[in-house]
Amino acid sequence: MQESNDKTKETNNETPIAPQEEIKNNPVVNTIQELGTTSVPVPPGESNIFCMTIIGQIEGHLILPPQNKTTKYEHLIPQLVAAEQNPRIEGILIILNTVGGDVEAGLAIAEMIASMTKPTVTVVIGGGHSIGVPIAVSSSYSIIAESATMTIHPIRMNGLFIGVPQTFEYMEKMQERVVRFVTSHSRITEEQFKQLMFKTGELNRDIGTAVAGADAVEYGLMDAVGGIGDAIKELNRRIQAAKDMSEPKGLTQ
Repeated sequence: MQESNDKTKETNNETPIAPQEEIKNNPVVNTIQELGTTSVPVPPGESNIFCMTIIGQIEGHLILPPQNKTTKYEHLIPQLVAAEQNPRIEGILIILNTVGGDVEAGLAIAEMIASMTKPTVTVVIGGGHSIGVPIAVSSSYSIIAESATMTIHPIRMNGLFIGVPQTFEYMEKMQERVVRFVTSHSRITEEQFKQLMFKTGELNRDIGTAVAGADAVEYGLMDAVGGIGDAIKELNRRIQAAKDMSEPKGLTQ
């Protein structure tokens, strides 16, 4: 009898899960907090297009302060791998509104996008600045909003800076990596890109150029001016073209 009463007390003392705890333990909420999206490539969703957003500052090897809006490259790379392997995903849409960030992390994301076998389209809305430029041009087709801008400037170094020739040689090599990637994945020439990069007088307290939407297309950085509708239309066109290329053609006599 005593044992039964003890069990009753334990049952009555159980605290129900608070609504906040239910929200916290919701897998959809956790995915939004961690990856900035309600779904990931695995398991596949209903759409054949996977949408990836790159917003704020691209976080690299160092964790940025909590008040910074960041995109973590260690989150994007596995998503790109999963999208490449998923047979139900036929195209990738990348939306950028970034101020730039870590150079190596940005180049890693850009190289991943450029090496994918599935059609990719990037859309720059708001801004695709600094190391966001290589990411913007890394896709099969690139679109920029009319009001969006892309800031092109030399790379910088944070933290301890040793004033020796080797440091400047290292920065020059890193700079060449960025220039070589951008010029090889767009129609802009190396001479013109460096001219924009080292231009003085346009940016306040800085060296470089802020290129607006139509100007980015004119320079050859981006392919077209448009928005999300144009990007999806172009991506679907490329998906259909890829299907037509892979379909076996019948024999004729």
